[in-house]
Amino acid sequence: MKFLKIISVILGAIAVLGGCAYGAGGANAINFTESELPGGGIKVPHNERLHLSTDQQWIHEQGHLSDLIRLQWTDPQAKPALVWADEKGADKTAIISHAKANNPEQHDHNHISIETTMSPTGKNAGQLFTRLEVPFDTDVAEIRTHSSNFNVMDGLLRIAGSKSAHKDLELATRSGPENETTPRWKVRADSTSETGGNSGSNFGIVRYSDNGEALDTPLFIQRSNGNVGIGATDPTKKMDINDSGIRIRKSYTPASATAPGNPGEIGWDQNYVYICVAPNTWKRTQLSSW
Repeated sequence: MKFLKIISVILGAIAVLGGCAYGAGGANAINFTESELPGGGIKVPHNERLHLSTDQQWIHEQGHLSDLIRLQWTDPQAKPALVWADEKGADKTAIISHAKANNPEQHDHNHISIETTMSPTGKNAGQLFTRLEVPFDTDVAEIRTHSSNFNVMDGLLRIAGSKSAHKDLELATRSGPENETTPRWKVRADSTSETGGNSGSNFGIVRYSDNGEALDTPLFIQRSNGNVGIGATDPTKKMDINDSGIRIRKSYTPASATAPGNPGEIGWDQNYVYICVAPNTWKRTQLSSW
């Protein structure tokens, strides 16, 4: 408490020298106290505000002069944090940045994370848990989220990239202790050149092997004409199947040659194959064994 009183006096003196409304004593004096929350610290009086401002440019060579709040770790495993506590003083949410994991056997975390507490009735009740993390010291920010549902309400989820690059949404399995993943499927707008006429950036679903190697594209749709390829990436018709056959599992027998139907519908039974050739007009061909 003696230290807090000294700080209060010093800040009050600075306020007087700077012409601030808060003096070292008097009606508007700031009286700092010790925080009652776990870990202690200096407590600013209730309902007071901290107003920080700057007109300094952000210049790297001059030490980032626009910095107003700087949280530093002086031990590799320390975790400087901004924490929000409830009315009872329990931590509920936090923004944390740190380098080393608490467990020395784990890989370096090197990220900033947004954390919230676990369910009060579940495992690790009430403990802060990482929900979103963004790494530093890397040229590609691999944004991660843990044990989360991701909802976009009345908005848009967009994956964008250059015209010469794949735009992928990957479905993968976790394959290692350090959050390694192995792809199983990719939903893709491919890197085919956009040359006009709605060509290029075709759609596909890519299938992967157990070890994460691309096997094929079982479903492919050309953007220019909407042709669909099943096992074919160059479909020439609305449906182009690169295989030896198709299967219609259920049999269907039209009640008569004038049964309801639309042109192009197909049915079969043990004796005939039926094709609707005009509205409510069916023809059939007899099947025979050999």
